[in-house]
Amino acid sequence: MNPAVLALEDGTVFEGTSFGAPVERSGEVVFNTAITGYQEIFTDPSYSGQIVVLTNPEIGNYGANAEDNEAAKPYIEGLAVREFSPLASNWRADETAQHFLASNHVPVIAGIDTRALVRHLRSRGVMRGVLSATCFDPVTLVERARSSPSMAGLDLATRVSTPQSYEWVKGADPCSPSDLEPDAVSPRFHVAAYDFGIKHNILRRLVQVGCRLTVVPAGTAGEDVLALKPDGVFLSNGPGDPEPLEYQAAQVRKLMGRVPVFGICLGHQILGLALGAKTYKLKFGHRGANHPVINKITNKVEITSHNHGFAVDPDSLNLNEVEITHMNLNDDTLEGFRHRNHPAFCVQYHPEAAPGPHDSRYLFDDFVKLMETHAAAK
Repeated sequence: MNPAVLALEDGTVFEGTSFGAPVERSGEVVFNTAITGYQEIFTDPSYSGQIVVLTNPEIGNYGANAEDNEAAKPYIEGLAVREFSPLASNWRADETAQHFLASNHVPVIAGIDTRALVRHLRSRGVMRGVLSATCFDPVTLVERARSSPSMAGLDLATRVSTPQSYEWVKGADPCSPSDLEPDAVSPRFHVAAYDFGIKHNILRRLVQVGCRLTVVPAGTAGEDVLALKPDGVFLSNGPGDPEPLEYQAAQVRKLMGRVPVFGICLGHQILGLALGAKTYKLKFGHRGANHPVINKITNKVEITSHNHGFAVDPDSLNLNEVEITHMNLNDDTLEGFRHRNHPAFCVQYHPEAAPGPHDSRYLFDDFVKLMETHAAAK
């Protein structure tokens, strides 16, 4: 077994075993507390620029398959786990998780105390790190971590976005006979979806509720989106700091009141910026599949999937224009709002969550209803 080292910028070092590609990568070290869905985490473009620590003690046991990818390739910079299975024991597996990551040049460190690492990140906050399977000198690696780019101020959405527009028509297929996934609704509305790092399951869920999709690059001008004559515009999730995305926010301002707008995650933050709000960096972020969010409209609690390190400051929103609709019950961060005068709403969390939970899928139906109402009012 070959060694691997994870070094943090504060001088903390973890030594373990290499299971992925024999390379060295740097990034912001973050953690995710989900019990399942590691492949979706690997391939979520929102993790670009980040080394991910998974708290579930065994990772890789059900392998990897093409159907569960959230993008064409893994976007994590590296992976840190307690145990990494070199075997795949699942009838849906096409390959082992080890081969999937190694073939995509992603380093993995296993055999470390992930509980201690996560407690350290919760206490000190997420920080820059280097994961190396080629260099094992702690002093050198700590210095490289300190000299790597900070996530604050970093525009990664433009980097991961599609270079050109494309159509998406695929809905959500049942993964087994016991998966009672209803058939997709016949396409009724044309939606232009901004790709800031869009997940495949968001596209699938939009198709399921009757949307025909044109996915456009992150830098697409608002005028060019309106030229597509969409019935609605979707603002996707994505990586990095939302603050540098003022150009994208300016394009959203051109769309406000012209067409219904729905944003998720980074899309939520960009919509906030478009309305004059401020964003800020969380100490260690929200990444997991069991975060309780209260819907202030229905007064019901939803268990939700999260992946974000920044948030919109609710005090910076004009509450004469905006109504707060969702709040996080763990730390009172803003999780959703809607415009009082224009057909626009957004949430910080992930209602499309694959593998789950599914409490918030109704938001895709709400988007369809908003497009119906807007079309009837024309």
